[in-house]
Parts: sequence; structure tokens; C-alpha cells
Amino acid sequence: MVKSGEGKMVKAMAAGKRYATLMLALAGATAAAEIERIEPPNWWIGFDDPSLHLLVHGEGVAELTPSVAAPGIALREVRRTANPNYLFLHLAIGSEATAGDFRIRFDGDGSSEEVEYRLAERGDAERTRGFSSADAIYLITPDRFANGNPNNDHDEALGDTLDRSLPLARHGGDLQGISDRLDYIGELGFTAIWLNPVLENAMPEYSYHGYSTTDFYQVDPRFGTNEELVALADAARQRGIGLIMDVIVNHCGLQHWWMDDLPSDDWINQWEGYVGTNHGKTLSIDPYGAEADRREFYDGWFVPVMPDLNQNNPLMAQYLIQNAIWWIETLGLAGVRMDTYPYAGKEFMAEWSRRVMTEFPNFNVVGEEWTNNPLIAAYWQGGSVKHDGYRSWLPSVMDFPLQIALAPALKDDEAWNAGLIAIYESLANDIVYPNPHNLLIFADNHDTTRVFTQLRDEGLFELAMAYLATMRGIPQIYYGTEILMTDGGDHGTIRSDFPGGWPGDAADAATGRGLSEAELRAQALLRTLFNWRKNAAAVHRGGLTHFRPRDGVYVYFRYLDEDLVMVVLNKNADAYTLDPSRFREVLGKASGIGIDVVRGGRFDLSKPFDLEPRTALVLEVKR
Repeated sequence: MVKSGEGKMVKAMAAGKRYATLMLALAGATAAAEIERIEPPNWWIGFDDPSLHLLVHGEGVAELTPSVAAPGIALREVRRTANPNYLFLHLAIGSEATAGDFRIRFDGDGSSEEVEYRLAERGDAERTRGFSSADAIYLITPDRFANGNPNNDHDEALGDTLDRSLPLARHGGDLQGISDRLDYIGELGFTAIWLNPVLENAMPEYSYHGYSTTDFYQVDPRFGTNEELVALADAARQRGIGLIMDVIVNHCGLQHWWMDDLPSDDWINQWEGYVGTNHGKTLSIDPYGAEADRREFYDGWFVPVMPDLNQNNPLMAQYLIQNAIWWIETLGLAGVRMDTYPYAGKEFMAEWSRRVMTEFPNFNVVGEEWTNNPLIAAYWQGGSVKHDGYRSWLPSVMDFPLQIALAPALKDDEAWNAGLIAIYESLANDIVYPNPHNLLIFADNHDTTRVFTQLRDEGLFELAMAYLATMRGIPQIYYGTEILMTDGGDHGTIRSDFPGGWPGDAADAATGRGLSEAELRAQALLRTLFNWRKNAAAVHRGGLTHFRPRDGVYVYFRYLDEDLVMVVLNKNADAYTLDPSRFREVLGKASGIGIDVVRGGRFDLSKPFDLEPRTALVLEVKR
């Protein structure tokens, strides 16, 4: 399927592909060796694990003999593979090592050369404090959000050129466009941003989404530079907004620089012919599953242009773990969203999560497990003993079971087994989650139909947003949801351009120019809900009591110490009179006054009151 060779690497280099490259010619050698890259490009002192594993790549580098002579730094092992163009160095960074440059010496046939490598001081631990249920996350597909720098729109060496008329082509959004709208995001009440992947995707087509990585250490030039990503993380942090990075360890892009020069045959999972994953989610927990099916699930390729990485190769495993640690420390991330979490293999993902959480104990990682079965989703969250003895270190998972139930619960006619009862009863599944308050809850994302496309009703949209803002867990909102963006049922239109991100756009969502009255109302709703939520401690970490939905009305409470929030969701197309006496076990006999945080109304909770059609009440109860 894939063979070692020079072709793609040499062509890409000749075309001007932007690598951070070291070229080291050993003068006088019979066959000169050239070090083209060392990864990771730098490291830090002070990690819990003192090991540093370097990948060295270049023509004939296996002929070289490396050595290190620096205080506190020891070269523990040198590994060579069947490919003479790779060296793998295992360094130990001891307590005596200091920040600064040290030299790695490479001896060839009668000559030698030294390469400087930098160790830095680690940043303050607060830089990597993870997101939590006190946060609200804004998800952005960078290519579709805003084009802040038109000068980086084209790069002939990378393929997949810009064409805004094609839903699956690149549209030109970039890091600068996001930086320019940080104030807008903050004013909406969001405290974290999750970016779909921004690393290099040098693929011939359909690469705007970012999930076909071709360089794990380089931002795609059409999005910007590594320095611009650091600047974005810093600027967001200054505004109280954390940055969450989308990480992929299951696969890379077919045009990744190593694909025509693999270190070894088992660097990726290879078959006699193309074999795709069977997406067998139950295989992770099924006590009766066949090993052949499990292998196909874990080792099958996601799609033909995304080679499946072999995490059972210890050199690959170390590479992927260090890459994540490098980005977390470099950017001061608030979290990682791990794409296709179970596909990379149970034991590797346990070790990946363990290493990350050991080095960053206040961090958070949310794993994607796209399933409607809470038993499968809960299996991956750490904090409990699994039926098979498996130990997971993953703090959070995406609550797909709740997301799948939400829109139908709001749209469907009420019945004993349909309507609001679906999301009411889904919460009983929380008994299988070690920490349901650390679940990521959402109505839509970059892979699903947009929520307003599903609901097509402003009132039902209000119920969905109020639910996300007040339910247990960590709410995530997809960019454009705040202005009722819809889609045509395909990925290209789900990830449509954000209005105002390009010169000449008829509307600008950041300023409100050109938005319809309905879009402005939706934007104001989210702004109100999520700015209120910033200080709603009962919602962040309080208890939850809910009452079985009745007559199309769902009532639940969040409480912490003296703080009490009452949420009333009325999905009826008509007004409804609610008798609060049913909720005395939470409200108490005195009941008190409920102040609606959305519209400012006051409700006497000691007697029945009227609910407007298809509205949500989020009441701060004063007793």
C-alpha cells in the first residue's frame, strides 16, 4: 500500500514546503548525511517524566553516531530502524539540567558536527488550568469563521486552493480572523474556544477541516504561523478565554511528510488492500466480540486518505504523546478535545491520557465517542473501575447520547415515551458516568446538523439554549448558532462562512449589521444566558433535582448552599398555567420570588403563574 522512498518528501521540499529544517552536511564523509528535521523542535525542564525522545530524520542519518555532553542530560539509547533515514534518541533530562541551549554531536565517517537544542523553563501552572463546568465553550471551524489575513489564502505547495463558491474547498478563514473577534466571543459570555484542527494539511483537496494532518508540529500556513497561534492563545487568555486544541492521534493525512519515507513497515497499520474501520463502537466493551472485528475497528483506516497510525509501535506512541505535551506547554492550553478517541486503541489512549494528566494535573481532556449508548460513552471516562479492569485517565467525554436525544425531545409530540420524557429519562444514565458534571453537552457541532436546522422554531431554540446553559456539564455552542445559522445537510454547509468574516459580506454577525430581527433576538438570548452563567455557581457545581415532565412542561432545579435556580421549559404552542405547589420539596413552603434572568420578570412562586408559549424561564429564586 505504502512503500518507503524519497519521492513525496523530495518533491515537497523542492516545491518550497515550509518545514522548520536543519540541514547538516558532514564535510568529508563518503556519503554526506543531511539532518532535515528533529522533532520535537525544543523541550522543557521540570516535567514529571524526565524522558525526551527525539525523532531525527534526513538522508542517511542512521550512519551518524550521536552523543551529548551537557550537565544533567544523558543520552540513554539510540535506536535505528530498517530505514537508514531515521535515528531515534532517548535523552534523560535530570534535575541538574538548566534552561538554555545544549549541543547534540553527530559523528560521521571522519567528521562531526554539532546541533543546538533548546530546553526552556516551564510556564506557570495556571496557564494550563483546564476548562470545567464553570466554562462555556465556543466551537470554531477556522477556515469558515473570518479571513483576517488575505495574504495567506494561497500556498501552491500545499494544494487545495481557495474557492468560496465550493462548500468543500478552502474559504480563507484564519487565526488572525479569530483574534480580531475575541472581544465578540467574550461579550457573548464564552470563556473557552475550541478550534477545529489548525495544523498543516497539505492535501490536494478537501482539507479545510484540518483532520488530515501532514505535519504535527506546524500550523497550516493558510491559517497562519505557530507564532500567531501562540499569540492567539495569549490574547484569549488575557480576556479570560481559554484555548482548547483539537488533537488527532488515530490517523494522519496521506500526504504527511513521512508517508513516502516510513521509519518502519509497522509505523502505520497496513493491510493487503484498503481496509476501513468498521466503526464498531460496542467492540470496546463487548465481552463476546471477535478479535478480528476488534482489529478492524482499531487498525482499519478512517478513510482512504487518512492512514491509520500504529500506536502499538513504541516509537510512534512516544511521538504522539510528546507532541500533545509540546503543544499544551507551548500554547498554555486550557484543554484538548481528542478526535475519534477509542479508535487509537484502549491501552494507548489510557497511557496518552495518563501522561498528559500527570504533567498537567489541573488540565482537562474531552474525548469524542460518537454513540447514543451511554454505557459506551461512560466506559472511557476515568474515575471508576470498569467491568474488564480497564483504567481510563480521560477526565471528560462528549455527551452524544444527550445531544442525540435533545432536538427530538423538543420537536416530537408529547407521549408517555416521547417528547420531553426523552431528555428527562436520559439523565438517569448519569449513574454510569464517574463524573457527569464533567461531560461536554451540546446541541450541535461541526459534524452534526445545525440545531436550528433541526428545530426550525425560535421558541424551541430558546428552550434548547436555556437547557444547555443550565444543565449539568460543560456547554459547547457551535459558531453561528447564536444567529440561527442553518445548513443543507452536508459538511460543507454545516461549516458555512460566518457572516462578516469576509469583505463584502452582506451581514456582519460581530457588529449586528444586516442581521434579521430573529437573528438579533437569538444573539441577545445567548449573550444574556451565558454572561449570567459566568457567575451562576449553582449551575457550575450545584446539585440537580428534576421533576417528570407533565403536559409539555419540564421543570428542574440547580442548587448550591443558599443559591437556587429554577428552570421551566414550556414547549407548548399555547400558554400554560404552572402550579408551583408540586415543587415544594425543593422550593419549601415559603416558595419565594423567582426573577427571570432572560426577560427580567418576577414570579410569585407561592401561587400558580402563567407561562408564555414555547419559552424558557430561568429563575433565580429569592427566599
